[in-house]
Amino acid sequence: MSDKKHILIVDDDPEQRLGLHIRLKANNFSTAFAGDALASVSEARRQQPDLIILDLGLPAGDGFVVMERLKNITQLAMVPVIVLSARAIEPNRERALKAGARAYLRKPVDNDELLAVIHEAL
Repeated sequence: MSDKKHILIVDDDPEQRLGLHIRLKANNFSTAFAGDALASVSEARRQQPDLIILDLGLPAGDGFVVMERLKNITQLAMVPVIVLSARAIEPNRERALKAGARAYLRKPVDNDELLAVIHEAL
């Protein structure tokens, strides 16, 4: 078993997912992907990630719906979620933090900031 931390990237933009994957892999993380709200919950159940990076604007429900569903699944309720969204910070940041997100970052995100938030959440 690897000691790499496993991160589920939930974003409907394939380029965004690839960019995050490259950054995270270069920093010794393993990754998995989901492209919509529905797939994200089933992938989280299957993957049992150490952390989830979650976009808010998703097909089949938004990131807030995903966070609500994750909270209701015992084995996923404590997995840290970092919201990474292009949406305006206010009022979304406050709503995301109340929904259980550990942090709210705005796209495009600075690599060092992202890594610092990930390490803090883990």
